[in-house]
Amino acid sequence: MTSGIRAAALLAAMCTVAVSGILPAAAAERTPASPPAGVTEALEQMVADGFPGAVAYARHGERELRTAAGLANKASGERARPDHRFRIASNTKAFVSTVLLQLEGEGRLSLDDSVERWLPGVVRGNGNDGRAITIRQLLNHTSGIYDPTTEPEFFSPYLDDHEWGHVYTPREVIARAVRHEPTPRGPDRVWSYSNTNYLLAGLVIEAVTRRSAPAEIRRRILDPLGLENTYFPVTDPAVHGPHLHGYDLKGRDVTRFSPSYDWTAGAMVSTVDDLARFHRALFSGSLLRPAQQRELLTTVEISEDSAYGLGVQRRTVPCGSGPGARSVEAWGSDGAGPGFTSFALTTADGARQLVLAANVFDLGAHLKHELPVPLGPGAVDVQAAALCG
Repeated sequence: MTSGIRAAALLAAMCTVAVSGILPAAAAERTPASPPAGVTEALEQMVADGFPGAVAYARHGERELRTAAGLANKASGERARPDHRFRIASNTKAFVSTVLLQLEGEGRLSLDDSVERWLPGVVRGNGNDGRAITIRQLLNHTSGIYDPTTEPEFFSPYLDDHEWGHVYTPREVIARAVRHEPTPRGPDRVWSYSNTNYLLAGLVIEAVTRRSAPAEIRRRILDPLGLENTYFPVTDPAVHGPHLHGYDLKGRDVTRFSPSYDWTAGAMVSTVDDLARFHRALFSGSLLRPAQQRELLTTVEISEDSAYGLGVQRRTVPCGSGPGARSVEAWGSDGAGPGFTSFALTTADGARQLVLAANVFDLGAHLKHELPVPLGPGAVDVQAAALCG
């Protein structure tokens, strides 16, 4: 999640106001009969709501739909296509947690290891103590470590000075974080979302493997799954290949934006198809050993209808409104950052799946505690159409 915002929380707010195995590469080329109905119409409603464009992948069993509505590029008039790339922001976290869980399954670390063991001296001072924080607490956001990406001044080089290529290193962001006291927490440690947790997680990957975190993600996940349209930029402000352009609420193109500050908390670029393939592999148990799969899905409560595991969330998705309306339980991840909002959800039984991306997120509005996306029923309707049937 970029800038401390969860895309699922945004959609929940919009709803309130608006009332198995690894997927083979050949599957992307199949055109199934009777695909999930209503998804394209919901995307068109999202465009009517104010998103320039939206793209989606939906699956019911083995029946798939790839669809899009609106514009990828307002300046050129290029139409949005399902194969367009976009910044996935905090969907990146699920890739990072998967690598760390694989390392635990190989006996190379324990999620109960302290941060100090792998990153000596990095989390220290002002009440922060890496000896008292575990890798597990990084991954489920119960560490209490502060998140400087919630501060308007953090983004001043970009939003005020328009230095779209400005680079923050992960250690710079972490150093800013530990200058603050940790967030208040009780005996069981209160859940508090912080991008800093996943920057530290990325450094742990590097300390254990002696390879870069992006290289480990490619070696362990992207290459084995054939995710050819997914990549991990570190400082490059451009999105390469066919892609959606991202916009703020005033319609300004903010696609060009250095992902350096987000690194293993949210820098990756992908497509709806690649995210769908990753999630199908992850939630079917194809990427992790059984013990680590259980850890992935062990949660801390966020709210009445959502809980957070290790880089993934469990959500209750409403299938209608009013008394007696049913709902479905789904697992997934989400991301929201400059110009882009996205999420990926799979029902608990694995039978239905949705990956959605839209090209508005107004970082400046978010930093002012204002709604950073257009308001309307479309984003809620697409969840119901894809996951409820």
